[in-house]
Amino acid sequence: MNIRHLFFILLVSCAATVVAQETFRFGTNVNPDGVKFEVDARGFIIGGKHVLPVMGEIHYARVPEQDWRREIQKMRAGGITIVATYVFWIHHEEEEGRWDWNGNKNLRKFIEICQEEQMPVVLRIGPFCHGEVYQGGFPVWLTDKAQRDPQQYKLRSQATGFMEATKNLYQHIFAQVKGLLWKDGGPIVGVQIENECRGPWAYYMALKEMAVEAGFDTPFYTRTGWPKLNGNEEFGKLLPLYGDYADGFWDRELTDMPGAYKDAFIMKDTRLSAVIATEALGKNQDTQMNTQDLSYPYLTCELGGGMMPSYHRRINMSGKEVKPLAICKLGSGSNLPGYYMYHGGTNPYNPKHTMAETQATSVTNYNDMPHITYDFQAPLGEMGQPNWTAWHESRLLHQFLADWGEELSQMDVDSLSEHEARRGSFIFHNDYVRIQNEEGISYITPRNLQLSTVNSQLSTTIDWATVEPFCQADGTIYFIAIEGKKPQLCIDGKVFTPKLNKPFKASGMTFCVLSREKAYTAYKIDDKLYYSDGILYQDGDIIMEETWNTLPTKVNYVLTKEHGGLREVKMGSQKVAAQPTESDWEKAAVWTISNLNELNENLNLYLQIRYQGDAARIYADGQLVEDNFWNGKPMLVRLSDLVGKKVELRILPFGKDYPIYLQTKEKEALDKAPNGILLSLDSIKVLACEDNVF
Repeated sequence: MNIRHLFFILLVSCAATVVAQETFRFGTNVNPDGVKFEVDARGFIIGGKHVLPVMGEIHYARVPEQDWRREIQKMRAGGITIVATYVFWIHHEEEEGRWDWNGNKNLRKFIEICQEEQMPVVLRIGPFCHGEVYQGGFPVWLTDKAQRDPQQYKLRSQATGFMEATKNLYQHIFAQVKGLLWKDGGPIVGVQIENECRGPWAYYMALKEMAVEAGFDTPFYTRTGWPKLNGNEEFGKLLPLYGDYADGFWDRELTDMPGAYKDAFIMKDTRLSAVIATEALGKNQDTQMNTQDLSYPYLTCELGGGMMPSYHRRINMSGKEVKPLAICKLGSGSNLPGYYMYHGGTNPYNPKHTMAETQATSVTNYNDMPHITYDFQAPLGEMGQPNWTAWHESRLLHQFLADWGEELSQMDVDSLSEHEARRGSFIFHNDYVRIQNEEGISYITPRNLQLSTVNSQLSTTIDWATVEPFCQADGTIYFIAIEGKKPQLCIDGKVFTPKLNKPFKASGMTFCVLSREKAYTAYKIDDKLYYSDGILYQDGDIIMEETWNTLPTKVNYVLTKEHGGLREVKMGSQKVAAQPTESDWEKAAVWTISNLNELNENLNLYLQIRYQGDAARIYADGQLVEDNFWNGKPMLVRLSDLVGKKVELRILPFGKDYPIYLQTKEKEALDKAPNGILLSLDSIKVLACEDNVF
């Protein structure tokens, strides 16, 4: 397998003590070209070379099939080098015995595209996934059996009926990916067993054995490192991967940053988070590490690339949270930033019930989530749209890891405090805390960093610097200015104060410090820097540029029905506010949207709807196609879902006494609303996503 796009060829080197590590033994780790994918106590080794990859979650069944290739290419442009994806059971076997692997559910085609795009894959095969899917991914027929016959079908147990059904699931998944494992020359390098499960360990091992028997023979197998297991594990069988979030829709409290969310923004000596799934696992989770778990590499699979708003908790992410989360984990010794989500998506429509988590089900019923949207406020959103701050800040960090990751992966944590850590030749700093210290900043600076040209004819040492390392390209070593700091570099004992965006010479080498604004436009492709205000990505050998622009087109919309007053917000089964019922939506204000047929169908067009209220829905010929729980951000709707149909927008008013969390700006809007009722449609615009050869 050509791993050109997985890890950049090393262009610089720095001092690091490399300690020989015994590798873990999982499944077959050699591909037909003889390339080994190994795991040791520090992380991953590919072809004998230590690497520090970046993993990003995207759910194929939540993204239109025709967009898969472009979105994978864009993820790579953002610095993602491994794709992670759930296989949601309910998406594929909604009715017992009737399997659906077509269209957006065509797992094989998705994996084949990843192979063609040279993007390794980690499959999360369940049986339980969660992912804010209806019943955590368990089909209704299975949960019905569990209720009727718990002895045979107790969920997430070794009950005979449940295990037989899970074995059948694993066999069907493997049938879709047969021939696409690493050992076959394919991209699948790892498999996650179960999700957020306490065990017992015998259950984990029974699942792994079934997966291996089904054919999943991969370089490594993983589990989520949380919650703590309720029984002793057998060391070396499953890699624990960790996570942390800046905030959580699942929290029961209706306040800013409750509990331990602020701890996601500090360097710490534990890999465990106390804030993941607090509705199910509690607020007082034990974060003390087991000694043997510290012998595994520190890898993550769920750093919050954003966050969904739930009905009772309307989180609005700024995009500034992503980089500090990763900085704190890297500074604490992690060698794999793994984001959940990196790319948002859209739940499939089901006329029988929502395909999202809801309090109205018998299992996995802690929160009410939007029926359709799963945007997650991720670096790439539901429609593939960039959330620019999160996109750029994470992308620049990932480029640093691409060029310096091999060395960093071999560096120990030499010193650590809450706001600063040192790993070998790099200082990691963060004092940003979401909401509590929005003026804080996060950055990496070098100390005694040795650099050399590719042919090692020239070498030099960065003694210290007040700028961030970015990349080496065009024969130049690039850095990025840090907000509030005077750009300076001490190179071989001499201090330089460069002008921004102007190359300068030192010790026979060329350096350049980019302003942050300039860096936001800089993309490294094949050892060269290109500049664009859009997204630059590669389609084969062609460089493509994706831009998002507002069209001057005026959308016609007319209020055809006034709202019918505030609804009564009741508490759901989990004692948080329950989302509107279908009868509640009859009280919504209704607008009819017209003249959409006049728009150019050859473009990727979207309606951007800015409104204020409780929640909004778009219907096309009476079918729900998009929804939104208001958190202050606009909702997007694919024009392709609307053209040629009767389009209605429904908005429910927001009442001042609703037991729902809003952030400060949105709460102020509600407080100022006449008669304590917030409802307005502020604008509907047309956005165009255009892809052209750069």
